[in-house]
Amino acid sequence: MSNLGFALEGAWKVLLAGLILGAGLPALFAVGIRSMAFGAGGDAEVDHAPPHPIGRLVAYVLFTVVVFVALLGITFIVASGFGKTISFDHIYPTIVDK
Repeated sequence: MSNLGFALEGAWKVLLAGLILGAGLPALFAVGIRSMAFGAGGDAEVDHAPPHPIGRLVAYVLFTVVVFVALLGITFIVASGFGKTISFDHIYPTIVDK
């Protein structure tokens, strides 16, 4: 019975990572694209409203988060290939020996 518990414990972690990285990042990117349309105003909207600077700011923040997570994933893969790992002991991620 403990093997089933171990399997379920690992399964929910994989499911959570898949939801965050598999659906979460594309969803953030889509919200960023929608925010750019909101920030552009004019022909990007139905009512031809003036541009909203907050929409552009939100889009840039979301795009920055998506790029940062993608670069962090690439860094993790490359660091693993060199026998290292990523540590979050400080505010920023660092590459340390395993």
